[in-house]
Amino acid sequence: MITFDSLTLKAWIEENRTFLTNARIQKIQQPTRKDFVLTIRSNGETRKLYININPQFHHLCFMNKENEAKRLIEIPQKPPMFCMLLRKYLENAVISKVNQPPNERILELYIETFNELSEKIYLCLAVELMGKHSNVVLYSDDTNVIIGCAHNVGAEKSREREMAGTLPYVYPPKQIKTDILSYNGEIDFETLSNDFYMFSKAFANQVRGCALLELKSFVNLENLCPAISSDYKEYSLFENLLDSNISQASVNEMLDNYYTYYQAEDKFRNLKFQLLGIANTRLKKAKSTLAKMYSQLKDNENSDSYRLMGDLILANLYNNKDFSSSIEVYDYENDKNITLKLDETKTLKENANKLYKLYNKHKTQKQKLNELCETNEITKKYLEEVIYSIEKSNDIENLFEIKAELEPETVPKEKIKKAIEPEKIELEDATIFIGKNNRQNDYIISKLAKDEDIWFHTKDCAGSHVLLKTTNLTDELILKCAKIAKEFSSGADSSKIGVIYTKRKYLRKPPAAALGYVTYKNEKEIVLD
Repeated sequence: MITFDSLTLKAWIEENRTFLTNARIQKIQQPTRKDFVLTIRSNGETRKLYININPQFHHLCFMNKENEAKRLIEIPQKPPMFCMLLRKYLENAVISKVNQPPNERILELYIETFNELSEKIYLCLAVELMGKHSNVVLYSDDTNVIIGCAHNVGAEKSREREMAGTLPYVYPPKQIKTDILSYNGEIDFETLSNDFYMFSKAFANQVRGCALLELKSFVNLENLCPAISSDYKEYSLFENLLDSNISQASVNEMLDNYYTYYQAEDKFRNLKFQLLGIANTRLKKAKSTLAKMYSQLKDNENSDSYRLMGDLILANLYNNKDFSSSIEVYDYENDKNITLKLDETKTLKENANKLYKLYNKHKTQKQKLNELCETNEITKKYLEEVIYSIEKSNDIENLFEIKAELEPETVPKEKIKKAIEPEKIELEDATIFIGKNNRQNDYIISKLAKDEDIWFHTKDCAGSHVLLKTTNLTDELILKCAKIAKEFSSGADSSKIGVIYTKRKYLRKPPAAALGYVTYKNEKEIVLD
């Protein structure tokens, strides 16, 4: 990925100057602290100006609807304070002039508006696209005093330039470089970006080896032909500088498509990491709970000994005395004499009753623990399926389905759409469906499957539900579906794995079970080597 530079900003301004001049700002929104959306109308046309001051993706462009959706922009119900400030001063105001300070990555929108006394005032919205120093600043063009900015910069952050309300607005310190348009000497391409304005490191690499006249023509934006490399690693205002490229209709389209690609990729990666964190935390908790329960069950293994001891005490009441500290009895189950310790403050019958109570307590506890272990085993298997689905997801729609499943309260109802259609493979006389997450797995079982359809799943291993619909079931089809079930499972790389299959009518979804969870019977197994 390459960064937004001053030459690209120059080209964008020249392309959109006519639209922006005398345009009206209708709406201002701030989805996050680092991006803004300005709805601008001019000559009967409305566009959305997207400004991003994230150090990683700093840029600006007019968004089309498709790329706006890919950016996953969510407008908060309560706007940030700076957004409220911009709305107060700029909504329904007119942009009178657009400017770029010489060789700077700053877009200046000069604005005519009115104050509370209906007096005309002149403001400037400066959009600074300078990496980690990116900012949006609103200041008075009359007094040059800052009204507010997206990020305040104090003396502890910058010795050169403080940014905050009531301070004077000043440009960043000038770089000591040369204007290539007035230069006629030799070019050292190793230091091109350090020697001349308008040449970022990425652009300097693209023009390596070009003649001086050609470099000057680039800076003058002659023969502009924007393009993005086919692998999306870089873009250029001149497509001949890229080996393999995708031509773009305009500079704005190039910027919109290029940065949308990386923002969507970043949001997909972050969402995937977030969901894996949630699922792994819950799985770790489920495993820990299971370990404790199995440990308690192990401790209860000898609960029958309490019943036996109670029986032995009662069987020997006739030849022993109450309030004894111990008695010697014959253990008829193990065929030996044993000595039992007693509570000498209790009678023999009371000691026996105490042992029966312990036996009943442990028996009930064992029963409850077995039920809880079964529930937690189901939860564990479900979370393993979720983690597998997250790891295998390759589009953000899939991840939103999983997020709605894991944390339904965090996903707005309008975003929880009906399940995406599972993957479908059409054969001559058969159709195979493959679920990519638990919602799709549930959709296959609940909506698509009929009683005689065949269901496949890997044994003791997280994976997709595979459904076979056919009127001509053959061994070849069964083997093909088993291989598909293995391929779409966490055991895909295993040298040996079992795949179970059965008819849909033998599947059962327990009441209140998690999405995609089923029990089965009358299953058969194929072992794939």
